[in-house]
Amino acid sequence: MAAEEVLQTVDHYKTEIERLTKELTETTHEKIQAAEYGLVVLEEKLTLKQQYDELEAEYDSLKLELEQLKEGPLLIRDD
Repeated sequence: MAAEEVLQTVDHYKTEIERLTKELTETTHEKIQAAEYGLVVLEEKLTLKQQYDELEAEYDSLKLELEQLKEGPLLIRDD
């Protein structure tokens, strides 16, 4: 009877190891997916930041040009 109990205990531990291995695999896969998503978000953030910086520089340039046009003399031709 002791041998039967040992076999049941071994079977229980095998089942538990299989369950934990499966859970570890799933958790690892989820972490990898989360990391990949995080990288995509970071890349998109970088792209948006670059676009923002370009638009801000263009805005500043156009604003300066407008100020110069407002300050400069108006040339009116009489034909």
